[in-house]
Amino acid sequence: MSDSTMKCVMIIDSELPIGIIANTSAILGITLGKYIPEQIGEDVADASGQSHLGMITIPVTMLRGDKAILKVLRERLYSPEFADLIVVDFSDVAQSCNRYSEYIAKASITTEQDHNYFGIAIYGNKKKVNKLTGFMPLLR
Repeated sequence: MSDSTMKCVMIIDSELPIGIIANTSAILGITLGKYIPEQIGEDVADASGQSHLGMITIPVTMLRGDKAILKVLRERLYSPEFADLIVVDFSDVAQSCNRYSEYIAKASITTEQDHNYFGIAIYGNKKKVNKLTGFMPLLR
């Protein structure tokens, strides 16, 4: 699909401390990059001849959410209507673990209802993403 029909947003719980907000957005971005490599541009050379690694070729809109908004949004994203969107979530379950094996074990005994989401990244059809997030304010 063309860039003009696709959209990428991150919804972050703005009530979290700034360090957790930064960590959440970094984790969401790194993970999302794995699933949309076609949106990562080629490396770029600057006027000094220095190379800069390619980055995402479309904007990533940062939206302000809270615990309740993120919970409702994540539930909606499980519905068949939005199954074609790429969704990355980051919760207290993951954030509380120091090793990935610990996260796997903890997630396996934690119901979805007991996840408290810190942030969600969504990539896909612009109309669908807007339907889910069009009312949300920017994270500032």
